[in-house]
Amino acid sequence: MAAGLARAGRRARAAGWRRPLGPEETLGLLEASVVHREGAVLALNKPSGLPVLGRPGELSLALLLPALRRRLGLSAELHVVKAPAREYSGLTLLSSCHRATEELQRFFTGARQRGQYPATYRAVTVGVPAEPEGEIRTGLCWQQQGDTAVVVPVAAPGRGSLARKEVKNTLTRYRVLGAAGGCALLQLQPRTAFPEQLPVHLTLLLCPALGDHQHSSRVGRVLGVPFLLPPEPAAPCTQVHGCGGCWLGAQHRPQGPTELLPPLQVLDEALLQRLGLSPQQLQHLPLHIHLQELVLLQGPIRAPPPPHFLRTLQRLGLPGHLEL
Repeated sequence: MAAGLARAGRRARAAGWRRPLGPEETLGLLEASVVHREGAVLALNKPSGLPVLGRPGELSLALLLPALRRRLGLSAELHVVKAPAREYSGLTLLSSCHRATEELQRFFTGARQRGQYPATYRAVTVGVPAEPEGEIRTGLCWQQQGDTAVVVPVAAPGRGSLARKEVKNTLTRYRVLGAAGGCALLQLQPRTAFPEQLPVHLTLLLCPALGDHQHSSRVGRVLGVPFLLPPEPAAPCTQVHGCGGCWLGAQHRPQGPTELLPPLQVLDEALLQRLGLSPQQLQHLPLHIHLQELVLLQGPIRAPPPPHFLRTLQRLGLPGHLEL
């Protein structure tokens, strides 16, 4: 176990935000981030970038759960009931009782079937929606692009593709909580669950999430007016260059030597300055989507956004006082 944590820690230190945390530090962070504890149910505030189930040798919540159980003095094993995706931060619901887990899963399934919104997220976006509130409805499916499978929207899925579960109809309700300098703080409430649903839906709003290095390249701009690019040519930008915030992403081939990097969101110089980031630091910018609230049978539980999220709100002049 200790050797596995050490290997995972080396992986985490290679890809973290600011000063990456090792396994012991992450374990201490998780122990300190417990926001709810009642009977067999435990809720903690997961940091962004920590996967629930990691690849072999990768630091993950599942890898840390046995040690976390011992730290918290629990006799039974912990297992995950509900958790945000790897790149999200926020509420992670754990249980030490299989019966409690099944009851919670039935509750969440029933809530969605009844048209309720048990999960509430916060997101910082690059761009402000045209309407202060509304819904994003679209089909989503996996599509193979070269060696990579990506999630793409399907505007009008056919009955056959829906019946075969090749496409799933998805819905997210949004509300603008504040805007400043071309960025916004949004409340998001998904009615459905699909991988990468929220980043894709925000892209369809022409307001990609800050730190979305995967889907944001689908939003282009001409004379400052945003428009949606088709998914095929919208490959994420993977190079450091001096193009001044171009929207061409990987299609752009600057002259001279370049440094290959992981996919990057393209931000203009003014926004980088407001965020206090250099172009080289941009690759470490985390996705600004946070699972803030879950409504359970006994009532809502909440988790505050992580420090980097609050720091971004302050730098952009967005409202950080709205019961985050």
